[in-house]
Amino acid sequence: MPPKKGELALIAQIRQQFATSPTALIAKGIGDDCAILRPPTGTEILVTTDFTLEDRHFRRDLHPARVVGHRCLARGLSDLAAMGATPLAAFLSLALPKDLPSAWTRQFLQGLQSLAQASKVTLAGGDTAQSPTHHILADIVLLGTAPTGTSLRRSGAKPGDRIYVTGQLGAAAAQLRTLLAGGKVRTHHLPQPRLAIGRKLRTKATACIDLSDGLSTDLTHLCEASKVRAELDLASLPIHPTATQNDALHGGEDYELLFTSSARIPKSIATPIGRILKPQKNHPSITADGIPLPPQGWEHFKQ
Repeated sequence: MPPKKGELALIAQIRQQFATSPTALIAKGIGDDCAILRPPTGTEILVTTDFTLEDRHFRRDLHPARVVGHRCLARGLSDLAAMGATPLAAFLSLALPKDLPSAWTRQFLQGLQSLAQASKVTLAGGDTAQSPTHHILADIVLLGTAPTGTSLRRSGAKPGDRIYVTGQLGAAAAQLRTLLAGGKVRTHHLPQPRLAIGRKLRTKATACIDLSDGLSTDLTHLCEASKVRAELDLASLPIHPTATQNDALHGGEDYELLFTSSARIPKSIATPIGRILKPQKNHPSITADGIPLPPQGWEHFKQ
């Protein structure tokens, strides 16, 4: 869209596609210098931001624009889910190449809009610019709310807690491997942020994190924040039918919730996969069936 119609036409398209009327929570959305938000009394604001960068998070020759738009928003929504928040507003900034076909932009926005509607989050503003390269960059900022003092964190796990995970693991890594090998996929993996479960966990979980960089890496983050160790039971991992155990342990972009709890959580909500242990000097943060499991998920600047 930018090359033929320019930035003003792109902004007009976004304003029309995401038009909303004022609400009790959003007095002013797209169309002014700032959005005006009115969060409910007795709540705190949670803020997260995520990049979606071409050739790092997606490839145009492998990933349809609609899928890219969905995942762009899903990343931030999953962060909100991990802290038990209710989405309030999103802000999207786009840097697009001059020669990008207008159809790509339209389909990207459709993918983002579809998930926004399902998740009841309003696009309340953003920015656009011409990319100085041939790469697409999308940055999304998400705001959410939670009753004051109830937000989940990574730092509350206690020895004796069970470790749980929602959904199945490894599907995103398995599908990416297929695509990179030149294979075809029937449907692209569209992660569904666990917002409703995250809110339920505010009174059940002792610590929580979303699985964006892989189980081994994200569980390491949780253990370090909580100053504990973890023991995984590999036979309990809910592995997606298309994935391997390695995909489930180290593959990223599952966007499930990994959490700890002293309570028994129904299997309809999450699968128990291990236990939290006391920290011990010179012992690894994570063991799996008694064997050290170092973090081998995604880490920027190291890959």
